[in-house]
Amino acid sequence: EDLGRELLPELLHLLKHPSPYVRKKALLCLYKVFLKYPQGLRLSFEQIKLCLEDSHPSVVSCAVNVITELSDKNPRNYLPLAPAFFKLLTSSANNWMLIKVVKLLGSLVPEEPRLARKLLEPLSNIVKSTHAKSLLYESVYAITLCLQYVKKSNGSQPANIPDVVQLCVETLRSFAGDADQNLKYLGLVGFGSLLSSQPRVLHGHSDCRALILKCLSDDDVTIRTRALGLLRFMTTSRNLVDLVTQLLGHVEAASGDYRSDLVEEILRLCSSNKYELVADFAWYVDVLVML
Repeated sequence: EDLGRELLPELLHLLKHPSPYVRKKALLCLYKVFLKYPQGLRLSFEQIKLCLEDSHPSVVSCAVNVITELSDKNPRNYLPLAPAFFKLLTSSANNWMLIKVVKLLGSLVPEEPRLARKLLEPLSNIVKSTHAKSLLYESVYAITLCLQYVKKSNGSQPANIPDVVQLCVETLRSFAGDADQNLKYLGLVGFGSLLSSQPRVLHGHSDCRALILKCLSDDDVTIRTRALGLLRFMTTSRNLVDLVTQLLGHVEAASGDYRSDLVEEILRLCSSNKYELVADFAWYVDVLVML
């Protein structure tokens, strides 16, 4: 800490060096200083903020990396940087930097809900235009976070919400249906986040429901568990019997913790809201006996 206090003035002076390489290295050194001497960040916040407007892209990218790493523990402290990051979101073409920018802005939404409505359009534009899978996922995931905070004080929502939700569904469906296990898992995580604000969205998308059910047979237990957690959002009185019948088949083939998870999910689906989805209690007793 003492060393950080002594080095801070010299490093801040180097942020004004004519060489962008030196300015970038100074930022990286400051990151290490801030970890040991947090007070230094408060003392130099304005200088770090100016680095987001540096004339050289590599310095801006480095500043974004440093700020996003520092913001992990307490995003609220970085709310004053939201305008600068929003400007980068709408003007930068650097995919790797945009990933960091999107992540930080997404973490700021719970701290400043008014930011949610402002982010929907630029994030949607990125989802429609980018071919980079990493940026695509981070953007659509950030949208799902924003959707939890877009309601106005009178209970109404912006007019573009249905289109934004449809965009999310189509994008996450492509992830969940991908042959790559990592992308499939991310698709299921994204659906979980989307369903937090749009719990009935799967009711109108039989193709998505089929994909999620297919994931219950995946070789990867983490994917099966993620898919299992989404079933409650797609269960109705009409399909409860079919879903439970499928789950009973999986129970027979499963073992260990996943088997217990399947049993718990069957009981949860049937007993939710005081058994409102169960039309035939004789059938349900048979299910309990089988379990």
